[in-house]
Amino acid sequence: MLVLSRKKDESIIINDHIRVTIVEIRGDKVRLGIDAPKDVSVHRREVYEAIQSQKAAPVTPDATK
Repeated sequence: MLVLSRKKDESIIINDHIRVTIVEIRGDKVRLGIDAPKDVSVHRREVYEAIQSQKAAPVTPDATK
């Protein structure tokens, strides 16, 4: 894991196409702005894991039909 120090309004660039900017630092929270191409999915980890769980869940036929 790469660990970087950044101040408010500073950015990092990933793969020439994704920019992550520190928008705000308040106490123990940091707000990030992410600028990425529309074809790149960006999710919080818990949302990503929920999406992956739904994809992995077996599809069961609806018994009421």
